[in-house]
Amino acid sequence: MTQGRIEAVLGASPGRRMIGVGSLAALGAIMLYMAAALSPGLGWQVFQVALGSVALWCAYRMWHATAERLELTAAGLRSTDGRILAPMDEIVSVDRGVFAFKPSNGFMITLRSKGPFVWEPGLWWRIGRRVGVGGVTPGTPSKYMAEVIQARIDAREG
Repeated sequence: MTQGRIEAVLGASPGRRMIGVGSLAALGAIMLYMAAALSPGLGWQVFQVALGSVALWCAYRMWHATAERLELTAAGLRSTDGRILAPMDEIVSVDRGVFAFKPSNGFMITLRSKGPFVWEPGLWWRIGRRVGVGGVTPGTPSKYMAEVIQARIDAREG
């Protein structure tokens, strides 16, 4: 993607980031404590250790993912770590409706072609042709970014 003027930026707000990561870390710690102190049997203990470990891993992933930001340029949507989420010529539609399958405070982008599965908890994910943007991001910048993308799609189509 060519370097261009950044038209919109979307990042995790510090408060939401702390609450999201803290909630997952607390869940992991509680599950590990319950496995050590309150487990009724070996099967439950294994389950609680596994669930607690997954929650701690997700908290770790969310902490690193939400340190990045998303930038919208004329070429498309990209992450500050260099990954291209959606080239502008690949974007078919943007959905930010109430009943859309989208992250919290975010929007859904549909692409022309499929991409690899990517999950950056709290910020964005991609499954096939769908890219979900949002999570621990504030609603107003997310709405602005979705509107700019939609305006570009409308201008491109006529």
